[in-house]
Order: sequence, then C-alpha cells, then structure tokens
Amino acid sequence: MADSRRVTTTQFAILDSIRSQVLDEGVGLSEEQVLDVLRLPDEALEPLLELAHEVRMRWCGPEVEVEGIISLKTGGCPEDCHFCSQSGLFDSPVRSAWLDVPSLVEAAKQTAKTGATEFCIVAAVRGPNERLMAQVAAGIAAIKDEVDINIACSLGMLTPEQVDQLAAMGVHRYNHNLETARSHFPNVVTTHTWEERWETLSLVREAGMEVCCGGILGMGESMEQRAEFAGQLAALTPDEVPLNFLNPRPGTPFGDLEPLDARDALRAVAAFRLALPRTVLRFAGGREITLGDLGARQGLLGGINAVIVGNYLTTLGRPAESDIDLLGELQMPIKALSETI
Repeated sequence: MADSRRVTTTQFAILDSIRSQVLDEGVGLSEEQVLDVLRLPDEALEPLLELAHEVRMRWCGPEVEVEGIISLKTGGCPEDCHFCSQSGLFDSPVRSAWLDVPSLVEAAKQTAKTGATEFCIVAAVRGPNERLMAQVAAGIAAIKDEVDINIACSLGMLTPEQVDQLAAMGVHRYNHNLETARSHFPNVVTTHTWEERWETLSLVREAGMEVCCGGILGMGESMEQRAEFAGQLAALTPDEVPLNFLNPRPGTPFGDLEPLDARDALRAVAAFRLALPRTVLRFAGGREITLGDLGARQGLLGGINAVIVGNYLTTLGRPAESDIDLLGELQMPIKALSETI
C-alpha cells in the first residue's frame, strides 16, 4: 500500500513540475512529458483536467469557436484509410453522392444560425480534380453572397496550383489531418504517405491560409505513439487541431476496434492542450460514443476551446442546441465572427 501511495504521489508531482512551464511561460510539453501525462493514474485525472483548463483560459481565453461541416462529395474515395466508411475499397454502407450548390448554401445558413463562425466544405477524395475545384469555387461564391461566415475546406492532398486557387477564393482555413503518429501511419493508410500529407500542409501555410490539422485517437496506436503524435503536431504549429476519437464503422478494417476508454480520451485531451497551449483545440468526431454528454462538459473544462456542432460526415453528433446550451451554462461565450476573420 505504501509503495502504491508513493508512486501515485510521484506521478502527481509531474503536474507540479510542468505547471510553470506551460501555464506561466506558455511553452508546450515535449513528447516525453506528454507521455508522462498520458500515463497518469485515474486519481490524477481531475487535477490534470483542471491544469489543462487553466492553460486554455490563460493562453486562449474563455471563448469557444463553433464550426459546422458539410460533405460536398461523399463516398467513393480511392484511398484505404482504415477508419473511413467513405473509402470505395471497403464494403461499407456509404455510397458516392454529390451535394449541389443550393444545398451547400442552405447548410451554411443553418450553420450560421447556431452561432458558428466557421463552415467547412469537405470532400472524400485523394485530392480535388477540376470538377471538384469548380464546384467548390461556385459553392464558396454563392455562400459569400448570402452568408456571413468563414469558409474552410478539406479536400485531400493539393498541388501548389490548387492551394493558390483556394487562397484566391477566400478560403480561411484548410483542414488536412495527419491522422496519427508518423510511425503508426502505415498501419492506418497504405495508399499514400504521412509525408505527402505534411507536404500539403506546408503548401497551405506558405499560401497564407490557416492550417487545421489533427487526427483520430483510438486506432490501435500505443501510448508512446499518441505522445509522438502530439509532439509532431506541436512541431507543425497548426492554428487548429481537431481531436477525433475512433467511432468504428461497419465494413472498415477498424470496424471491430473498441472505442477508446473515456478516461484515456480525457487524458489525451488534456495532454494535447498542454502540448499545444496556444492552439485552437476542437472536439470533433467520435466524442459522443467515447465520452457521452458528461464528456462534453469535462472536455470543455479540460482544455477544449472549439467544437463541431451537429452531425459529422457519416456519423451523428450531438444536437447543435445541446452544445450551445452547454456553452451558455458554462459561461463560455461563442467566439464572434469579427474576431476570426
């Protein structure tokens, strides 16, 4: 019993040792420090979340950025991302479909009504072809005519010419997830490389668009690889990191994996906040199945400062009203549009 107490006390001391570094100086944790945090016992979860919340409030403030997403092209993707039901290589129930421009505009209007300041247009592709780029251009122009909202895109891997085109269209932020640690990536995707994704992100930054890059936790990665991923994201210094949790999809290679334990998920939320103290850290897909309603509250009080409201690309999310009501209850104002442009 004494030994157990001694170990726990030592592990709690980790929080004291990193407090000044992250909270006072705003310097994110190293990969090794992240691993120490991820290994903290359940008894340390509450003080860990409290520290992550303090860091979020100190370096990001109380405001929460709200975003809605819509799929312009669903399904039929040629890539084999093992978590994704939109891959045309897997026997999943998702079928290929395109959304027309009027529907895109209506989705943007509904998103804006929730108080969201960001609307992300997503397509299930390796990278956009001319048809998709033309559809995106038409959609963005139509949205800008009718809706006062920032527009983001997530269209896969880009060429330098496509990056310039999107920047010229007024795309505010580009999302392209690294998905997982570099060492684990070949176990998740085999049809393209982690380095190819990194190259697109570099092009996006050079073009002046904000970089949105995160991934999915719970895809069979080790604790060490989870820490590696946090370190690699910190090296990228993205403007936003969406944290997804695997929601196993029928017919995909990861369809039989168990959802991540809620306590491990919350530890990861806090650890990523401590690794990225100044970054927009967004709750994204899978939080409902992994954390439930209680987890939404704990995450927002444990480092999260942005949420995707409503449904995701092929899975259901929490009703937008539930998240908006929760933000009001927690006295966390929604970030104003004028402050995100």
